[in-house]
Amino acid sequence: MNNDFESSRVLGEGSLSPSRRRRLRLLSEDSSDPANNGSGAVADLPEGSLESVPSEFEILSVETLAENVMRMRVRAPLIAQERKPGQFILLQTDVEYGERIPLTIADADPRQGSITLIFQVVGKTTRELAGLKVGDTLPVLVGPLGTPTHIEKYGRVLAVGGGIGVAPLYPIVEGMKAAGNHLTMIAGARTRELVILESEMRALVDEYIVVTDDGSYGRKALVTQPLKELCEGPEPPDLVIAIGPPIMMKFCAETTRPYGVRTLVSLNTIMVDGTGMCGGCRVNVGGKTRFVCVDGPEFDGHQVDFDNMIARLGAYRDQEKQARDHACRLQALAEKNHHA
Repeated sequence: MNNDFESSRVLGEGSLSPSRRRRLRLLSEDSSDPANNGSGAVADLPEGSLESVPSEFEILSVETLAENVMRMRVRAPLIAQERKPGQFILLQTDVEYGERIPLTIADADPRQGSITLIFQVVGKTTRELAGLKVGDTLPVLVGPLGTPTHIEKYGRVLAVGGGIGVAPLYPIVEGMKAAGNHLTMIAGARTRELVILESEMRALVDEYIVVTDDGSYGRKALVTQPLKELCEGPEPPDLVIAIGPPIMMKFCAETTRPYGVRTLVSLNTIMVDGTGMCGGCRVNVGGKTRFVCVDGPEFDGHQVDFDNMIARLGAYRDQEKQARDHACRLQALAEKNHHA
């Protein structure tokens, strides 16, 4: 096999599909192809996406950033080389029974061949992910997916992150700073202990504002309060990028609407295949159906139908609760048997 692909065992092929898909030929042990001693199944993925064989996705480090918030570094050399700000991956912890979940690539190191994921433990899959140790591997990791953030010099850029939403903002802020923008960051959290990536963000931005619901750190306020003040100030932002819970992004967009400030939001919806085929990630933007996995994840916040999106996100709430409860019972049983 060609040395360029020996470690990743992946070959990307271009496609003429208008939805930016490319054909990926996953090399396998098959002597029918004399050029590479292998041929494999073909899968459709968005253009720029790369998928490696399962053994490639080794967990390199795991750390806790805050309560139920984890940072994990994973070996994924081709994804690390290709990823751009705003893009994400789909991963799966259990091939047979698990679901695929989207996680934004918070950082990447092409030289080390690793990507960094920051996630909150809220369901069955993220609980399983948090339980992995250094040296374990992920069975499925697909990416980079989605349309990258358009990085250019806008002038004054205001980033608004709510809770875990600060993590996907990091590569965007890094790119915007490199493009010569003046950066202001509003970081919001329920309490001081849940503020993440503060030192990393302070090193990048020109102004850092932190607000907490309980007033334990920074101002006691919602992120929309300093956002409104900045929009009304002498030097309003030229661009706002808001990432966080859907309800937070909705009210950020409503806050900036009267001032005509362009506002981007990054949507995190139900996803299965990452190619727009399943339709699980469809959202209504400007009266038209869009797919978060290929058209997004970033959209004009003033055009997004947040109420419809929030309703769709709650469609499987009962099933998710059952899965979490079942996983907790199994974990308790396993621990009981272990100590018996």
